[in-house]
Amino acid sequence: MSHGRFLPPDHSAGDERTVGGYAAVHGRAAALEGRDGLSYSLEVLTDDTGDPGRPFGAYLLFLQWRRVGEQGIDAHLETDFLAFGATPAEAAALVAATPLTECQRLLDALIHARDGDRGRRWFDVMREDDV
Repeated sequence: MSHGRFLPPDHSAGDERTVGGYAAVHGRAAALEGRDGLSYSLEVLTDDTGDPGRPFGAYLLFLQWRRVGEQGIDAHLETDFLAFGATPAEAAALVAATPLTECQRLLDALIHARDGDRGRRWFDVMREDDV
């Protein structure tokens, strides 16, 4: 069994209110609670766009963690390209500067697009199963 280890935050490493800054300060990806009540980690990824004028795009990948049982990933959501650059690093740096409050808004919009108004928080589902 692997145990976590405490790493004190290094506030000189960046602005912890942004995606990239949080990872630099805390040594791990930021995590958010979605409007569905589930936990999501987020990461900045890049890909080739196929457009010579803006060859690389960066986007956010949200990993939805399992609520019960063995630790793991149940699903994921991803944004469209949020920024473009001449290199993957350039595009990623632009998205890494995104405030976590904006990431929360993007995550909630993706969950709403997936679930619509029928989205239920995990504890509401558990309550209905008990009836």
